[in-house]
Amino acid sequence: MDETLMDKHAVPKAKRRKQQQINWSLIKSQRQLIFMSVPLLAYIILFAYVPVWGWTMAFQNYKPARSFGQQEWVGFKQFKFLFTDDSFLRVLRNTLGMSIINLVLGFVTAIALALLLNEIKNIFWKRTVQTISYLPHFLSWIIVTGIVATSLASDGIINDVLMRLHLIKEPILWLSEGKYFWGVVGASHVWKEVGWNTIIYLAAMAAIDPSLYEAADIDGASRYRKMLHVTLPGIKPTIVILLIMSIGHILEAGFEVQYLLGNGLVVDWAETIDIFVLKYGIAQGNYSLATAGGIFKTVVSVTMLLLANWTAKRLGEERLL
Repeated sequence: MDETLMDKHAVPKAKRRKQQQINWSLIKSQRQLIFMSVPLLAYIILFAYVPVWGWTMAFQNYKPARSFGQQEWVGFKQFKFLFTDDSFLRVLRNTLGMSIINLVLGFVTAIALALLLNEIKNIFWKRTVQTISYLPHFLSWIIVTGIVATSLASDGIINDVLMRLHLIKEPILWLSEGKYFWGVVGASHVWKEVGWNTIIYLAAMAAIDPSLYEAADIDGASRYRKMLHVTLPGIKPTIVILLIMSIGHILEAGFEVQYLLGNGLVVDWAETIDIFVLKYGIAQGNYSLATAGGIFKTVVSVTMLLLANWTAKRLGEERLL
């Protein structure tokens, strides 16, 4: 009986010892790849983890001229100020509003354009349309906002076309009324990024088994039915993964487009958290407040990412972890 128990205990130890030897031998055989990864690992540590030490400023009344030991610790004072300040609550509303608009419009337009491009049989025409659609991605926001501001001017092409079509009687001041600003930002993001965002969906569509389309043809399915019942289910895992990643950036509504297109007339609709941090934190030397705003964005982003990933897991969908 004792010998049997000893054998039972000896087998797992032998397996663990053998597994450990395999792991070490695997590491030794892959040492070149490990050495190659050292610069990347050092980059991540230096620029992603070491700066986290600066988060301590959010709990201090930070003064640049003082050493770390001389700083005055104020606890959660900066965070209490953020959550009770009307300006911060306003910019939080703006950030969430514009971010959700960008998220919804970005996904819907990119998927729709990818579906339409996938149905084009002429390769030359398909590549031409795709190239034209993603060229704006390579333009900087300073150029894009200049084009948008010129197009939306009182004598710009948008007002001119609408008046010629008799849709409006007089020019609309698109950038002078807050109710239009979120829509302008969403349309600008779509125009700039829709072509670029379709690339990954087209790649996912290329991986769909052609026999599924052949079976749909035999069943008499139309092109729209094939898009609905073959193409969309085929790229569903890609859509879910990209959606999870996008939800993690829910407070990343942008900075350049709001800062460059915004003005005093639409300031209550244009300011985002990034502009708030710049305006009331960095510009006024209140680095503790700026750091607190950054921590808030990071915590919310990580929480939303984990929540979206957990939800996808519970629903049986693809997930990051």
